[in-house]
Amino acid sequence: MFFVEVIELEGLGNRSYLAGGESSAVAVDPPRDVDQVLDAAARRGVRISHVVETHIHNDYVTGGLQLARITGAVYLVPARANVSFARTPVSDGDTVDVDADLTLTAVSTPGHTPHHTAYVLRDTGRPVAAFTGGSLLIGTVGRPDLVEPRLTEQLARAQYASAHRLADELPDDTAVLPTHGFGSFCSSAQADGDATTIGREKAANMALTADVDTFVAELLAGLEDVPAYYAHMGPANATGPDPVDLTPPAVADPQEIAARLAAGEWVVDLRNRIAFAEGHVAGSFNFEAEGKLATYLAWMIPWGKPVTLLAESSEQLAAAQRELVRVGIDRPIAAAAGGPEAWLRDGERPAAFPRASFAQLAAQDTNGIVVLDVRRDSERAESWIEGSVHIPIHEVHRRLGEVPDGTVWVHCAGGMRAGIAASLLDAAGRRVVAVDDGFGAAAEAGLTVVTG
Repeated sequence: MFFVEVIELEGLGNRSYLAGGESSAVAVDPPRDVDQVLDAAARRGVRISHVVETHIHNDYVTGGLQLARITGAVYLVPARANVSFARTPVSDGDTVDVDADLTLTAVSTPGHTPHHTAYVLRDTGRPVAAFTGGSLLIGTVGRPDLVEPRLTEQLARAQYASAHRLADELPDDTAVLPTHGFGSFCSSAQADGDATTIGREKAANMALTADVDTFVAELLAGLEDVPAYYAHMGPANATGPDPVDLTPPAVADPQEIAARLAAGEWVVDLRNRIAFAEGHVAGSFNFEAEGKLATYLAWMIPWGKPVTLLAESSEQLAAAQRELVRVGIDRPIAAAAGGPEAWLRDGERPAAFPRASFAQLAAQDTNGIVVLDVRRDSERAESWIEGSVHIPIHEVHRRLGEVPDGTVWVHCAGGMRAGIAASLLDAAGRRVVAVDDGFGAAAEAGLTVVTG
């Protein structure tokens, strides 16, 4: 009897897996904080005999090398991946024994990367699951533009062929277990649901229902911007990531927080956007711990710039620190827990800005008001508020000077990204109102919404 345990990485929109039998198991695309994989193996009472990578990841730092070293497992990495550490190269058709009657076979599936490899788990010779990494996802495929722009169309066509190979070679009831597609920007679109099979994908996945030219054209037309930190993930994974250090960072007192702000460093407040708007350290930025912290902070912070974290509790701080190591932000330079009263120097008052709804925006006199839309290009293309200015959230910190004069009413699709942008504008000395509302309420409130 086999098992497959899913390890969710919700902040990054990815999944890792532990699969095995009675005594041993394989870890697939493990996260950098490998303790949760070790804990899963301990709960199951199994030894991790193999660690496998479907590809050299562009969106997070892998824990594969460290996990293999800790457990003594065989570390399988696609043979065509250019890496500088010791591993066992795996090629198409290679098969390893995981447990009694349980085997894992490599299937070459280029497209997301040139060397991408899926793995088919067989129980007594019957395919039961396919770990598809960034190839065949739920309702979509991994994006093919993360390696080299000149290879994008070629890789898109390879992605199509790889999806068809999996569909042709595997039974319809084979579980499809991708790494990407649950919010990751490595996915060319977002997954519809959280479980699927080969049979379901044959019926619903455009890679398996459209002709190759239609598939490639639509895939390339729908690609979003690539998060800036992706440029650092591949090289880190190819050279072999260092072990993580999740011990608490040095505690920052109010004087140190002020000094770091004065030095131009990033001080990031992890509290929810409501608490931040009501009171915060002037100059700090708000990236909610419960939002897509790793994605947006790593995307927007100048790479390598020291970051100080402010959290409402030590637990929130520890969770954020764990999430950030997954994208290569290894150690906060300092941190503090509590609230503004613990972070401000004597005599300092917290900064604040108002939050509002679209109905409140609609009631305003438009003179002296700037409506700033920080949604993605694809969201903006569908519909927008007439007269609004558009700067995607990941560009706001570099384009503050382009925001027209006036009180800035900033919105996104639901409020989280507007909170980030409002904190950046507030830190820059702008008068700002964070629209904390669903975009669907804009037209209902009487605002003129243009449909693209």
